[in-house]
Amino acid sequence: MQRPVGDACNLQPDTVTMVDIEQTISGADRPAWDEDDEPRREVVVVGAGDAGERLDRALAARFADLSRAYVQALIESGQVIVSDRTRKASYRLRLGERIELLIPPPAPSELLPEAIPLAIVYEDADVIVINKPAGMVVHPAPGHERGTVVNAILAHAPDVRINGSIRPGIVHRLDKDTSGLLIVARHERALAALVAQFQARRTLKKYLALLDGVIDPPEGTIDVPIGRDPRNRQRMAALAEGRPALSHFRVLERFAAHTYVEVRIESGRTHQIRVHGAFIGHPVTGDPLYGVGATSVAGVPLPHQFLHAAQLGLQLPSGHWREFVSPLPADLEAVLAGPRL
Repeated sequence: MQRPVGDACNLQPDTVTMVDIEQTISGADRPAWDEDDEPRREVVVVGAGDAGERLDRALAARFADLSRAYVQALIESGQVIVSDRTRKASYRLRLGERIELLIPPPAPSELLPEAIPLAIVYEDADVIVINKPAGMVVHPAPGHERGTVVNAILAHAPDVRINGSIRPGIVHRLDKDTSGLLIVARHERALAALVAQFQARRTLKKYLALLDGVIDPPEGTIDVPIGRDPRNRQRMAALAEGRPALSHFRVLERFAAHTYVEVRIESGRTHQIRVHGAFIGHPVTGDPLYGVGATSVAGVPLPHQFLHAAQLGLQLPSGHWREFVSPLPADLEAVLAGPRL
């Protein structure tokens, strides 16, 4: 499916060159980098298109890998010089002014790269789309410091940079035991563009799930807010005071004691499909937190909850709408192919 995409904004600097500005910034103003580190040096001459524009906005528009917030931090720390003077982020540029930037090398990261095989679905200079297996945590956390998606991405793409640090931009997350499509940003501008789409609900997100019990209507919508369970902080719950959450389901196949559904979510709350399924009395099959945690279905082993992120559609930072599809993993296909009870 193709969706209309507005004309991409293509801003190119009138003059952008790499020069040595060691003598432009005094030693007192220069940050204390290690001698082996090499700061990035850039010079921009203000053209007619940027005259009158704010300093921070103009630089963020010119350099795709620098977010406006990061540019503001560079300006505040004295690493942006306009015609031999430091200026505020709100300074309005004048035609012909010379802007000099000294961008520090990426800050060391405590995250460690690990050569873990990744199922790459799509990759370009801005993003990486992977097919995450069940059992793999997205981001390191206490008890899961190694073997995560982030560790694997750092080994696969050591050039990733977010806020001056060597780390990938996690746009959205999948639970450890949920498989399927996950998109990761390579740099700040890509991260900001993708997060804005997710927040504005301009993405397409479809999941495949097996639910306990038989659902009678062929389709339906669950419009129930979700928040942290006040009685168990490890769980989420359907709460009137929670954040809005909207899930649309469509029945694909009914069995004697289960229903196979496609679920399209507009919001992206933590555990949304799992909470909504439990709320209507049909928890995700195999879910140990919101269901009974079954380990088999009709005698066929079920090693993890039956929930798979099968389709993801969005506008890439390059301006093109793309949709990615991931088939059910073999272990979940085996469950559907088992005895019909």
